[in-house]
Amino acid sequence: MSLVANLYKRFEHLVHELAKFGSVGAVAFVITFGVGNVLHIGFGVGELTSTGIATVIATTFAYAANRYWTFRHREQSGMGREYVLFFALNAIGLVITWLFQGFTKFVLDLQGPLAYNGSLIVGTGAATLFRYWAYKRWVFLPADAPQVDHSGLPEAAQPQESARTLSHDLGRPINDQPTPGYAEFTTRP
Repeated sequence: MSLVANLYKRFEHLVHELAKFGSVGAVAFVITFGVGNVLHIGFGVGELTSTGIATVIATTFAYAANRYWTFRHREQSGMGREYVLFFALNAIGLVITWLFQGFTKFVLDLQGPLAYNGSLIVGTGAATLFRYWAYKRWVFLPADAPQVDHSGLPEAAQPQESARTLSHDLGRPINDQPTPGYAEFTTRP
């Protein structure tokens, strides 16, 4: 088998997941790009406000598509939990995009449709890298992840009783040698 075929076979699941994530992201970007341009260029709404409104609309689409298509093979830990985390992480992604747009407008002093769209594309690209990592880490958990309670945090593993505690309860020291009187107590009828 060729090297490329071996690599594909090894990372097939990841390749398919990335392709689906990229498809959803492309549609969400078209929504963000279209709504943002209509608001900013068509109606004169500010750059950051236009991008914010467009991102909220695109995020609603992206959550449903990622939950029920891209990451459907992953554990579902509750729609409310996932939805809140998804939107919180998208808010961070929006801030990343805004940083690029703000830098373009306020530091480079570039304005107009070309500057707006260029900074939107670059900012969204950077935010997408963060989103993919964050969704896999916190929103769409792997099937073998610990159970999640309603707070959205994985539950801590239940502490197991130590050997010392169990041995003490049985009346024997750790080295499994009987304590004085132990044999008498266990042999009585």
